[in-house]
Amino acid sequence: MTLTPAPNTPSRPVVGRFAPSPSGRMHLGNIFTAVISWLDARSSGGRWILRIEDLDPQRSKTVHARAIEDDLRWLGLDWDEGGLDNLGQNPPYCQSLASDIYTRALRRITDTGLAYPCRCTRADLNATNAPHSSDGRIIYPGTCRPASRPTPFTPPPFPHAVRLCVPDSLITFTDIVFGPVSSNLAHDCGDFVLRRADLAWAYQLAVVVDDARMHVSRVVRGADLLLSTAQQLYLYSLLDLAAPSFAHLPLICNSAGRRLSKRDADLSMQTLRDNFTPAQIITIVARLAGLIPPAGPLVTLPELLRTFSWTAIPRTHTIRLPDDLKTFL
Repeated sequence: MTLTPAPNTPSRPVVGRFAPSPSGRMHLGNIFTAVISWLDARSSGGRWILRIEDLDPQRSKTVHARAIEDDLRWLGLDWDEGGLDNLGQNPPYCQSLASDIYTRALRRITDTGLAYPCRCTRADLNATNAPHSSDGRIIYPGTCRPASRPTPFTPPPFPHAVRLCVPDSLITFTDIVFGPVSSNLAHDCGDFVLRRADLAWAYQLAVVVDDARMHVSRVVRGADLLLSTAQQLYLYSLLDLAAPSFAHLPLICNSAGRRLSKRDADLSMQTLRDNFTPAQIITIVARLAGLIPPAGPLVTLPELLRTFSWTAIPRTHTIRLPDDLKTFL
């Protein structure tokens, strides 16, 4: 199965999006993604959307979402649609308000007979499966998968997740940064969840539905989500939706090689704003992305718009930061 999204062309402006989770203060890795996505959209004369991915009710907080908006404005990154005000042509832009939309999409998938109820817990899977060798992911072994295709979907009388049968075939796409990528979902992840047993919506379904209804034409995000693309392309095909093109960026790691995390407050925007100006942070991001030489004057967003190119982005899964960010200045 080859699912290759149509590439954007100079005559077709990019509709990009930044979709942070409001579970804490943003860090430099989040800003790296936001700046590159913004430059990609704006340099083509396109639009940029801010979507608040607040699917997790326990971790998502309005105060964090407001801090995200304030940090983006402080850096000079503006958006055309979305944010907490949910302004734009395709609301809502907060995922917590879109449950009815996801319900309709799930019904379309269950009508195909490819979805089934699953009562496996995370503890069950962790106890019985070895993690995926490349990234520690658990591959679902098909414990609850029915022997024959269940039609129609009948919810059982016990708490259950809704899981999707995946094909034992290659899904191939071309990433703007990493080039051709292939994944066999049956081998790389197994059947995956669309809605959890606690009725929370799974990321894979929500992101596909939202990107399609918001007419996003380019998804820019971290390389940790590269393998998720095949799952999402599969959902695009089942829902008969147009898929965007994808560009996966290197993950920003600290000097010890550990990926930045909101939970650890590594290089959070609070710390960055206390020690750097917006122009300095933009310059640091530009140097990390290979958009400007490793030494020289500070650079502004308007200057980067004139020279932005995907060919400059490092084709690597991680970038390790120095101990002192001021070495970039």
